[in-house]
Amino acid sequence: MAVGARSGRDEGDERPEDAVEDGTEEGEGAEGAQRSFWKELPLLIGIALLLALLIKTFLVQAFSIPSDSMQNTLQRGDRVLVDKLTPWFGSEPERGEVVVFHDPAGWLDGEPTPEPNLAQKALSWIGLMPSAEDKDLIKRTIAIGGDTIECKKGGPVVVNGKELDEPYVFPGNTPCDDAPFGPLTVPKGTIWVMGDHRQNSRDSRWHMQDSTHGFVPVDKVVGRAVVVAWPVTRWSTLPIPDTFDQPGIGNQAKAVALGLDAAGLTPVGLGPAALGLAGAVPVVLWRRRRLTNGRTAG
Repeated sequence: MAVGARSGRDEGDERPEDAVEDGTEEGEGAEGAQRSFWKELPLLIGIALLLALLIKTFLVQAFSIPSDSMQNTLQRGDRVLVDKLTPWFGSEPERGEVVVFHDPAGWLDGEPTPEPNLAQKALSWIGLMPSAEDKDLIKRTIAIGGDTIECKKGGPVVVNGKELDEPYVFPGNTPCDDAPFGPLTVPKGTIWVMGDHRQNSRDSRWHMQDSTHGFVPVDKVVGRAVVVAWPVTRWSTLPIPDTFDQPGIGNQAKAVALGLDAAGLTPVGLGPAALGLAGAVPVVLWRRRRLTNGRTAG
């Protein structure tokens, strides 16, 4: 007489083959996961390198300081992170910003250029280290297109009739006694730049006989230096000094800040390679989860 349907074995029965099968599946799962990780490691590295390259090209790039012309704001050997995003949106440098720019008219002629090895070239290409081949300079923007600027011997720098209080100038230096100038009107689309170590900076004042008359075209500007990222003991942001905010100095409204802000670069020394790796990890994890779910469903 049938009492009820049964599964074909008692609840207390155990099938050794079931136990063996379960154990084998767990073992294969662990080994498969390990093999899957090593298979996907090249993908992780590839995505990280690609993101690092994109970040270096469009967002932020590290530059090293090779001279003393920006002391004491920047020291020789410092690494700065430069915001390259805002120029893509048409933003131009503002007064007081520390900017990196391509050599506008042979300012670096005669300066020795290091010969990097293959490894250094590869690391600079992905943003792990600054490029030693690029002829770039770093100075402070003192005046922008449309401004009137002058500096007489024994006097301060004057922009649009306003005297600048310059606490960032190297101690013991004068504002411009070694090379007074002006008054000059800065052409539209250009900037006037000066180093903070005035008596040790071949800046706009020393290139007034060049083809650009000392002015730097804004299309030569790589971006604004926003933070000193290395060494860690010198970590600091590079804000615009208050003297450039005094009433009446501006002959145009300030541009709305876009993209990376100095305060937004919270992770100290976070370069393109690190940002690329951080972006690659979620992509690979998402892919692994999809593959795992697909195998489970199958």
